[in-house]
Amino acid sequence: MPKQNPTTDRDSIKFLMGAAVLTILISYIPFAFVLIYPLRLFVTFIHEGGHAIAALLTLGSVDKLQIFADASGVTYTRGGLMFVISSAGYLATSAFGALLLVLCSRGNNAKAVITVTAALILVLTAFFAGDPFSWVTGIMLAVGLIWIAIAARPRWAHFFLSFLAVQCCLNAFYDLRTLFLISTTTDMQSDALNMQQATMIPAPIWALIWIVLSVMTLIAALRKYAEGQVA
Repeated sequence: MPKQNPTTDRDSIKFLMGAAVLTILISYIPFAFVLIYPLRLFVTFIHEGGHAIAALLTLGSVDKLQIFADASGVTYTRGGLMFVISSAGYLATSAFGALLLVLCSRGNNAKAVITVTAALILVLTAFFAGDPFSWVTGIMLAVGLIWIAIAARPRWAHFFLSFLAVQCCLNAFYDLRTLFLISTTTDMQSDALNMQQATMIPAPIWALIWIVLSVMTLIAALRKYAEGQVA
């Protein structure tokens, strides 16, 4: 049996449950959304970054990525496979949250994961950010993550990574739920509406497809997480 890190690995489940409980409590505290506002911006960065990376992987290009103060965002791309690009935002958020969930099952790599995440935000900012707010947001998020990786004790870094994973996963579902409601009640522009216009398949169907894929991704991540605790 692999030797556990006495200050981190044995606390993985406890930290994950604590992060989930804290997330639920925050949702009931008035104005507590201010505390997690940076995390909402982080999730938006991952969402928009998913569009940008998908465009590049399908031989398209990225004009700019913008993050707005209300935690919404938009990515302007050219060429590439629209089917993949439009789907990539919500699925990237779900996949990234699931990846963090798997990685936080072993606390001894928490600081490395946080550092790599900071580097990802910096790369997205440097190459794609298209306005001052997006630049400032990306730099501040990266600096904050790097500070945690450097200054936090291993246990605190492990807990933060667990909390970040929970936030990414839950925000992905919240955003998809909102997308489904928007798609069924309005004609507001969205990724699902883009898919409807390109495929003639109704936007709510696309929202449901992405919800199902996100649930499957989370289930797979939880199974992998559980395997990591047994190993």
